[in-house]
Amino acid sequence: MNTPAHQGSESPRTIGLIGGMSWESSAEYYELINQEVRSRLGPLRSASLLMFSVDFGPIEQAQHAGRWDDLAGMLEDAARRLHRGGADCVVLCTNTMHKVADRIAAAVPIPFLHIADPVGREAARTGAQVLGLLGTRFTMEQPFMRDRLARDHGLQVLVPDEPDRAEVHRIIYEELCTGVVRDASRKTYQRIIESLAQRGAQAVVLGCTEITLLIQPQDSVLPVLDTTRLHSQAAVDFALGGR
Repeated sequence: MNTPAHQGSESPRTIGLIGGMSWESSAEYYELINQEVRSRLGPLRSASLLMFSVDFGPIEQAQHAGRWDDLAGMLEDAARRLHRGGADCVVLCTNTMHKVADRIAAAVPIPFLHIADPVGREAARTGAQVLGLLGTRFTMEQPFMRDRLARDHGLQVLVPDEPDRAEVHRIIYEELCTGVVRDASRKTYQRIIESLAQRGAQAVVLGCTEITLLIQPQDSVLPVLDTTRLHSQAAVDFALGGR
């Protein structure tokens, strides 16, 4: 019987997800990856994937205490578990913890798909050269995301001023990571995006995987580079080998 569901029946490679930071956005990864596989392969197709989901509470405490070495060890262990379970790649479902991406990538012999790279490729595709970056304080203020976008993709990255960075960070941890989506917070993000546009940003990076819960393309005066969606699509590109 030859139906679309039976076409291209070769098995995709297995995606390994490190999730739970927070599980709200990890659920978005699961949905987006499976939607993309179904779109490409047929209505009854879905992704081959493994997820190791961590307890976010201790991780959040360690982030704010600056215990990044401890956190790197935890995520190295998660990556090794995925590799032993049969994953063909590692996808870290959070922007902030890409601060220790090099440690995680070095812990396993399978590819680590860095979240900044699909953002850089999409910026190049759209012609945007100056990006506004929203995320946690760690992502906005520390160089791990900005430097990769600049060094590997030739992009200029702007961040909000200090009071706005504090509010973007607060909304992520106090609201979005707990599943709370408020219209007042959406308006705050919209105002901050407008300020980045006034400073010359040509697109805005939703550089925290929870922000997609709050801001959709229609909510922004700038084109949106949604790290959750772009990272999910990159994972499917890898799993399907370009099909």
